[in-house]
Amino acid sequence: MVRICKNCGFENQDSYDFCAKCGTPLVEGLQPNTFFVYRNVEQGISRKFIIISYIITIFFSFGGFLMDLVARNTSMGFFSFFGFFMPFFLIQAQDNNIKKHGFIQLFISLVGFILFVRTLPL
Repeated sequence: MVRICKNCGFENQDSYDFCAKCGTPLVEGLQPNTFFVYRNVEQGISRKFIIISYIITIFFSFGGFLMDLVARNTSMGFFSFFGFFMPFFLIQAQDNNIKKHGFIQLFISLVGFILFVRTLPL
């Protein structure tokens, strides 16, 4: 025996309590369960955050180079190494626009690090 849906006319198996096509209850007085579907939506990174990340990357990348120029006998040159942290964080994002900024900042960090390495005494 089949159950016919009053809403759409679809023929359902006898064991079904709800229509397989439209979800209408096939048994009188039976209410469908309410459920919520949550999507994992990545929050977009604001423009302010990207600008701040550029400032931080430039500060750290060229900071080691500048510290080494100002004070030759200090070991503050490692400072430029910290310029790599923000770009690698941005490169891991799923948004292609954010990844693009991550690669640009990685290039800026490499330039700052190369300038620092060139100032090291041989």
